[in-house]
Amino acid sequence: MYKINKSNNNVVKLEQKLFKELQIREREHLQEWIAKNPEMLGEELLIIQKEFDGFNDTNERLDLLAIDKDGGLVIIENKLDDTGRNVVWQAMKYASYCSTLTTSQLVKIYQDYLDRWQQGDDAKQNLLDFLERNEDELLLNRNDQRIIFVANNYRKEVTSTVLWLLKHDIQVQCFRATPYSMGDDMFLQVEQIIPLPETKEFMIDAKEKEKEEQEKSKTVEQSELQLLKFWNVLKSKLAENKLDYLDRVGSKPHYSIGFWKGRGKFAFCIGRFTYRVELYFSDDSDKALIDAMAKYKDEIQAKHNGTIEWERLENKKASRIKFEMPKQVVDSLHGRFAEEQSWDQIADWYCDAMRDFYKALYPYWEKVQRD
Repeated sequence: MYKINKSNNNVVKLEQKLFKELQIREREHLQEWIAKNPEMLGEELLIIQKEFDGFNDTNERLDLLAIDKDGGLVIIENKLDDTGRNVVWQAMKYASYCSTLTTSQLVKIYQDYLDRWQQGDDAKQNLLDFLERNEDELLLNRNDQRIIFVANNYRKEVTSTVLWLLKHDIQVQCFRATPYSMGDDMFLQVEQIIPLPETKEFMIDAKEKEKEEQEKSKTVEQSELQLLKFWNVLKSKLAENKLDYLDRVGSKPHYSIGFWKGRGKFAFCIGRFTYRVELYFSDDSDKALIDAMAKYKDEIQAKHNGTIEWERLENKKASRIKFEMPKQVVDSLHGRFAEEQSWDQIADWYCDAMRDFYKALYPYWEKVQRD
């Protein structure tokens, strides 16, 4: 890894280190960094507990417990310079322990975490906001649990076992965390090594195709299938309009889909009563990002036809800037979202809305990130 020096048009090589050489500890440092920045694992995750020990008849503790955007459980095990030989067996035990946890139990586990570490936010509301679902759709841990490993070095017996598990459709990911230093400055690189990102996309696409071919009977499953189909319609519309926003984004059964620009995500979102495009800051506890953008609020609004809304989301980690579909457009739709005859009209609005929204905001977002 190199640090770029623009002043002399050159690069400086960073020195790769071991965690122990930098006096970095597993629980005190690496675990906390992941808990505070779960997006370093390549997706949006909601950490709901750390050092979880709520297993019957055992004193074992898993490092981090998270919820993904599908409402699935993710067991995160982090090591430092070496995984050891038994990390896979350890994580599989934790996954089996967690497999019986119900939605109500998980809400309580998350509430306990919030009460201890985040001044008592409401767990159920946080989950609904994160998953973008209604309360009657809140169903957690209904599929197999996932496992994520984070370490600097993986022993051969660990990688061999993980590859075997993947072949048998057990969802496991390995991330390599590599520390670097240059003088007094320290740097951390986190990269997925198993499965490789392009392989993972293929696996996800295959699973989505399988889901489309299966007969859906439950309401949640039917909604997921509809979302997958609609996002594919939107991607086709964007391609027709020569807009590349989602060229590298796979369709997922979520109520939002988007693309990252630095620490902000431009997203297309299906709300409870309307549709919107937004610039979403998932890690903005101190509201520094939205406040920095707000300095240009009048200039941004002047360049945009519709009314842009600014949501600081007080007492939450996130914040957003959004533009919603006007009520008269919502009322003019031919049927509800569940009826596919409305999709072309919704997708057309999304194309126009994101083009104008992105054009108005991105120059200022780029400036804020430089500053």
